[in-house]
Amino acid sequence: MAKKFFGTDGIRGLTNKHPMTAEIAMKVGQAAGRHFLRGDHKHRVVIGKDTRLSGYMMENALVAGFTSVGMDVVQVGPMPTPAVALLTRSMRADLGVMISASHNPYHDNGIKLFGPDGFKLSDEDEFKIEAYLEEETILAPAADIGRAKRFEDARGRYIHAVKMSLPDHIRLDGLKIVCDCANGAAYQVAPSAFWELGAEVVTLGINPNGLNINDKCGSTDLAILQETVVSSGADIGVALDGDADRLIVVDEKGRVVDGDQLMALIGSSWSRNGLLRGDGIVATVMSNLGLERFLKTQNLDLIRANVGDRYVLEEMKKGGYNVGGEQSGHMILLDHGTTGDGTVAALQVLGELVESGKPASELLHLFDPVPQLLKNVRYGSGQPLESEKVKAVIAEAEKELEGSGRLLIRKSGTEPLIRVMAEGDDEGQVHAVVDRICAVVEEVAN
Repeated sequence: MAKKFFGTDGIRGLTNKHPMTAEIAMKVGQAAGRHFLRGDHKHRVVIGKDTRLSGYMMENALVAGFTSVGMDVVQVGPMPTPAVALLTRSMRADLGVMISASHNPYHDNGIKLFGPDGFKLSDEDEFKIEAYLEEETILAPAADIGRAKRFEDARGRYIHAVKMSLPDHIRLDGLKIVCDCANGAAYQVAPSAFWELGAEVVTLGINPNGLNINDKCGSTDLAILQETVVSSGADIGVALDGDADRLIVVDEKGRVVDGDQLMALIGSSWSRNGLLRGDGIVATVMSNLGLERFLKTQNLDLIRANVGDRYVLEEMKKGGYNVGGEQSGHMILLDHGTTGDGTVAALQVLGELVESGKPASELLHLFDPVPQLLKNVRYGSGQPLESEKVKAVIAEAEKELEGSGRLLIRKSGTEPLIRVMAEGDDEGQVHAVVDRICAVVEEVAN
């Protein structure tokens, strides 16, 4: 059964259009509050947000919803998604809420929910909350309505927690870092954490105005970061996204380092130091074949999950792994948090930079990615992947790439698109295979 509101990462959409309206946000607060009113203790929810203009509206609506069913609310203001997860757990809250649309433009927004353990909600919880959204709200008696308060110490608590992810003997003295916070949730905390550990920090994207989050800055637009790293003579550049659960790095030469290279570095480093659990890391089906081959040289496995950090986390918990992530920069390090944390991942990279004494251009390029090509084919209706003609061309391509490459065909979960991805040692072959499959899918779809 499909969900009506929740997607792969909470509820998300265009602000002031269904389902991202104040009315729905209040109902989500009431439904989620009802679901987590368990036991006879005083119930509490932690609410954080990024820097979007619509965050004020969504926050107030959620506060109204939660307090109306009897939950107290702790508002922490603009904070990274992983900070909300951490504070939910450390404050013994029953629920955590992050108001953010991550790397999307300012006009989108979203609602992410965390359980009392700091992990994102299960499908079962989300289905139950959706069921409550369809029912009449049970409001608290007047004397039991919840209270709301601002928590002023949230930033300090989170900064302390991320600094503790580095061993005590590691300092960042002498390191020059350019930090791009995407005019988003980490605009105060990430530069502070790096500075407190001794680094010289050049900041970008730290002047949010409600409309400029992820606008020509952050992990999805690296041009200014690359230019600044080179022109300022910095050792490394760090780019976060709007809610700071994603990290992309730029080396001192201005070259981009994606999540696959970062996972290779962190996984191999943790393995050498006896910290890696499960003798492998979890990535998604989109991670480059070069990463898989590199890990094999380290006697480590690559476990592939479906696209989406919740699926990476599911595989990590199931197999007992503590390092996972996505090519796009989500890094989940379960020893230090319950969800992706760009600042914690950055500190792991910076710690390695200090310990190794190597320049970032040498340290962060552990393997050569094999040529990879992804194309999307839009379709109207029907099931193009069920066509015998499409199945035949896919089978032919798989046979052609066998032993030297990999093919991935999947439907988009959010748009009427067929995603066709191939990778292999022969770039010309990769392009030819993708083009051939796309042509047949397009023919069938039309």
